[in-house]
Amino acid sequence: MKSSLYNIARAKISLATALRTNGTVNGTTVDLHENKDSSRSAMLIVLSGTITDGSHAITLQESDNNSAWSTVAAADLQGSAPTITDTADDRIYEVGYLGAKRYLRAVSTVSGATTGGTVSALILRGFPRRTPISHT
Repeated sequence: MKSSLYNIARAKISLATALRTNGTVNGTTVDLHENKDSSRSAMLIVLSGTITDGSHAITLQESDNNSAWSTVAAADLQGSAPTITDTADDRIYEVGYLGAKRYLRAVSTVSGATTGGTVSALILRGFPRRTPISHT
C-alpha cells in the first residue's frame, strides 16, 4: 500500500459552519477511538469566514467519558487556540492535541458581536493503531 495521509487520518466536524453571534456553542463530540481505529494523535482545525464584529474565542475541550468536559490545558496543546476578530477573515488555524483523553470537542464563545461571523471547526484524527483506517 502506498503511503498516504488518507490511510492514516480522518477529519470529523465538531462545529458546523454557521453564522455565530453572542453566546457559547459546544461542538459535536469526536471520539478518538471511533470504529476501532484508535487514533493516537489529533489536531483542531478552525476555519474563519467573514467576521464582521465581535470576539470569537475557540477552545478545545476533552473528556474521558463524553459527559464531564474540561478545557485542554495549554501544556497539552501545540500552538494556542485562536480568538478570531474582524481582522481575521478567511483564515485557517491549526492546534495540535497532546493529551490522552478519548473524546474531544471544539467550543465557540462569541462576545461583543452584533452581526458576528462565520466560523467552523473540525478535528483531524491520525496515526491509528491499525491502518488503513475506515472512512465509512
